[in-house]
Amino acid sequence: MRQRRTAKAAGRPRSEVKPDEAAKPEAKLDPDAAAAPGSGLFGLSTAPAASRFVVVPVPFEATTSYGGGTASGPASILRASHQVDLYDRETGQPYVDGIAMLPIPRKIEQLSRQGKRLAAPIIRAGGRVGSNRRLRAARAKVDEICGQMNAWVRETTAALLEEGKTPFALGGDHSIAFGAIEACAGRHPGMGILHIDAHADLRQAFEGFTWSHASIMYNVQDRIPNVSRIVQVGIRDMGLTEARLIDSSGGRIVTFFDPDLAGRLARGEPFARIAEEIASLLPAQVYISFDIDGLDPALCPHTGTPVPGGLSFHQATGLLAALVRAGRTIIGGDLDEVAPGPRGEEWDANVGARILYKMIGSARLSQPERKKAPAPAPAGRAGLSSSSAG
Repeated sequence: MRQRRTAKAAGRPRSEVKPDEAAKPEAKLDPDAAAAPGSGLFGLSTAPAASRFVVVPVPFEATTSYGGGTASGPASILRASHQVDLYDRETGQPYVDGIAMLPIPRKIEQLSRQGKRLAAPIIRAGGRVGSNRRLRAARAKVDEICGQMNAWVRETTAALLEEGKTPFALGGDHSIAFGAIEACAGRHPGMGILHIDAHADLRQAFEGFTWSHASIMYNVQDRIPNVSRIVQVGIRDMGLTEARLIDSSGGRIVTFFDPDLAGRLARGEPFARIAEEIASLLPAQVYISFDIDGLDPALCPHTGTPVPGGLSFHQATGLLAALVRAGRTIIGGDLDEVAPGPRGEEWDANVGARILYKMIGSARLSQPERKKAPAPAPAGRAGLSSSSAG
C-alpha cells in the first residue's frame, strides 16, 4: 500500500514545520505528496482549533443486532484516509479551510464495550426479556450507557458549533447521530435531515433499547421538534409500523424507497433529476445523516446490516452535489456503520473515507460565502456538474 502526502510549509518537510505554522489551515501543504506516518485525518496536520471542519469520532456500537465492528470505524477510516487524494474534481480543495479529527475518546470505547456486553443476551433473546429481572436491569443499564454517549456527542458537537466549526460525527453505529443532530438542531432550528440508509430507522425501542441503532430517526422525529423534515433515500428494508409512521407524519418524513428509485431509473429517468427533486424537498439548512449501508453493499460488504440494492458511489456524491446546486447549506452531518473486515480489510474504510471527504467538500461549497463562487476545477470543468449524478 502506498503512502501519500507529506505536508510541507514553505518547502520544508512536516517534521521541520514550526508548531505555530502547523496549527494553521493547510494552505501551504503539497497536496500531491505522501501522507506522513502518524499524520491526521486525510494526512493533514491542522489543529482542530484552526480547522473549519472538525470530525468527532464516536467508537460506539452497544446495540448492533447483526454484524459488528463499527466501533472500529473511526480508527479504520483515519488509516484509510491517507489514501485519499486531496484534490477532488467535484469539490475542489476541501482541505484548505482545515479538516481535523478529534482524538478517539477512550471513555466512549469503554462505554461501548460495557454496553455491548450487557446487550448481548438481550439481543440473543430477541428483546423478549419478560419478567427476567437480570435482563431488565441490563436493558436499563444499556439505555443509561447510550444516554451517556448521547450527552458526550451533544456537548462536544455544541462546543464546536459555538466555535464556528462545521461538525461531522463519525460512528460507530447509527445511534451515535442523536447527540450531533440535537446540537445542530438547537443551533439551526428548522433544519432538515438528508438521511441516506438501507433502513428507515423508525422503530420504537427496537429489541427494547430506547437508543437502538434502528431507532435513531424515530427518536429524532419524536424528541427533536427543531428538525422540520427528514428526507430518506435508499430505504429498502423496513417494518409495517415504520411505513405507517411515514404515512402519518404529515410530510415531515418523506421517503424515496430504493425499489421506486430503481424503477424510475429503469424507465430512463436521469438520477440527476431525481437528486434535484430530493434536494428541493429539504429546507435551507441541511444536516446529512449517512449510514454507509445506504450504498450498494459491494461498496461496504462488512457493514453491520447489508441489504441488496442501494446507491452507487456516484449517485451518492451526485446527491450531495444536488444539495449544493439547490443552494442548500450543509451545516453538519454524520457517517456511520463503517466496519473493517474480519482480517482488517480496509475496503469499507476506503469507501467511507472518500464519502466523508465528499461530504466535507460539499459542505464547504455550500457555505453562504462560497455559493456565488464556482468550485475550483480544471479547465473545461466548472464546479459541480450534473454529470456527477450518474
